[in-house]
Amino acid sequence: MLKVINVVGARPNFMKVAPVVEAMRGRPAEFSPTVVHTGQHYDERMSDAFFRDLGLPTPDVHLGVGSGSHAQQTAAVMQRFEPVVLEHRPDWVLVVGDVNSTLACALVCSKLGVRVAHVEAGLRSRDRAMPEEINRILTDQLSDLLLTPSQDADRNLLAEGIPAGRIRFVGNVMIDSLFKQLERAETSRVREELGVAGGDYAVVTLHRPSNVDEPETLRGILSALTLISERLPVIFPIHPRTRKNLEEFGLLGASEGRGRLRLVEPLGYLDFLRLYSGARLVLTDSGGIQEETTALGVPCLTLRENTERPVTVELGTNRVVGTDPERIDRGAEAVLARGKGSEPPRVPPLWDGKTADRILDALTESE
Repeated sequence: MLKVINVVGARPNFMKVAPVVEAMRGRPAEFSPTVVHTGQHYDERMSDAFFRDLGLPTPDVHLGVGSGSHAQQTAAVMQRFEPVVLEHRPDWVLVVGDVNSTLACALVCSKLGVRVAHVEAGLRSRDRAMPEEINRILTDQLSDLLLTPSQDADRNLLAEGIPAGRIRFVGNVMIDSLFKQLERAETSRVREELGVAGGDYAVVTLHRPSNVDEPETLRGILSALTLISERLPVIFPIHPRTRKNLEEFGLLGASEGRGRLRLVEPLGYLDFLRLYSGARLVLTDSGGIQEETTALGVPCLTLRENTERPVTVELGTNRVVGTDPERIDRGAEAVLARGKGSEPPRVPPLWDGKTADRILDALTESE
């Protein structure tokens, strides 16, 4: 039996770990899973609600790290995670994505000689100004098993000198969560509560520092959203970091009073899934939402200059438009000019809801 510590730290991690832990619990003769929550996302709305929605059990260990600079947060995770590894002595530590907790836990394991499996390995934006890009690159170099969501990720790893024997193309585990929760999400009445049931509307998410920490960038994005809201309602579940900055930059009051742009509190996973799955358009700087909208065939505009998920552009419904207000507005206009459902979804290979089992098979075959 393999003892596996599954690390979660931030909200995108939860969607990726939930199906893996469920699959492990379904194979008790082979796996003994432990869930460690680093506490990198410490806001209840951003963390605990997702555990409930996704059916994840209460974490076995909660490190309670909280906020801080990148260095402080990474160091705190390392200090608190090392005793957990020494106590549990796992066969594998499974880390996911590209947050600070991912790299911190991989570093601890590399020093202790504990094997690391990286879920969502090999993604690259080619933008080293993004903290996530540094986390991705370093975690992949430290990991013993690299579990990739798309074939471009395999090519990236091979080009960086990773031996082919350490790479396994398993598909996108976030889509496992998506497909499983779609039916449950239909019970949500969030569309009715927000007054958009049965009509066209857009959904926005923003959280990346490059977008929300720069006053002029944030102001420009808001101006584009205002223009789009003249065509259809724009629902903006606002990340705590984004709200804080809007207040500091003096933009909050103006944002709330503009057209049909509506700022609402953060939503749980099921409510948010119900909301954006019916949207005419999604605008985001989130990597995970680029993937989920592709799987559902929902048009997506990525408010960044690059993406580490090019498969969503090549095979999916995503378009990278950057942060220039005119480009954002033109991108929205192009989407809205097309008939709804005029482009059937093109789903990348192995985005089929069965990735968690392939991950478990890869772990057992690596013994």
